[in-house]
Amino acid sequence: MVSCGKKSDSSTSSKTTTITVGASAVPHAQILKHVQPELKKEGVNLKIKVFQDYVLPNKALAGGDIDANYFQHIPFLKQWNAKNKGNLIDAGAVHLEPIAVFSKKYKNLKDLPKNATVLVSSNTPDYGRVLTIFKDAGLITIKKGVDITSANFDDIASNPKHLQFKHSYEPKLMPQLYKNNQGDAVVINANYAVQGGLDPVKQSVAIEKSSSPYKNIVAIRPNEKNNKAIKKLVKALQSKSTQDWIKKEYKGAVLPAK
Repeated sequence: MVSCGKKSDSSTSSKTTTITVGASAVPHAQILKHVQPELKKEGVNLKIKVFQDYVLPNKALAGGDIDANYFQHIPFLKQWNAKNKGNLIDAGAVHLEPIAVFSKKYKNLKDLPKNATVLVSSNTPDYGRVLTIFKDAGLITIKKGVDITSANFDDIASNPKHLQFKHSYEPKLMPQLYKNNQGDAVVINANYAVQGGLDPVKQSVAIEKSSSPYKNIVAIRPNEKNNKAIKKLVKALQSKSTQDWIKKEYKGAVLPAK
């Protein structure tokens, strides 16, 4: 079990508060590591717990094993809360990882032929993002009145090319499917794309717009909303210097939220 801040304070000076934040390896843990020195100056000892999937971080947070997590966007959090009777809340947006479409066979999304196979992960909160990319490319339309942040592939109104969306794959496997030349196009989250050595900006055939509502957030339990150490963490992550660093470090593969 990971020690929460309140339990680990005794190991540090009386003026220091320790918080443990769960995060995906790329880019979340990297961004957290970037603000560690600044937080240390402000009396916050930031410990980072890296998770390799999208399942465990919210379980760990809800169970009190960590003080906050940083890996998800709001639609994902809302769906998790609904499915698990959770009450985790958003403490602040930090960045956007634009989801992108990759293809070894075609140079433009509009070049996909009839009955082309599009491989998508099983992460249902991302389906609206995928649908938006294909809608913006003029390849599909969405049923009227559908909230795109909760949309799925059954909400496609028209699909003239009869594109086949297959969505049963683990998110972390998507880069390998692309490298193995599977499908006509593969949709990959930026964090897994970067981990897999891919450049979402230069190598993709289509990429999510920066106006997307899927910005990644710091999530906490409701009883921690007045936690001063967490407030300092969010402030450091949202600071102009950190946002500028994100823009420079990831060259468009990760976009600042501010």
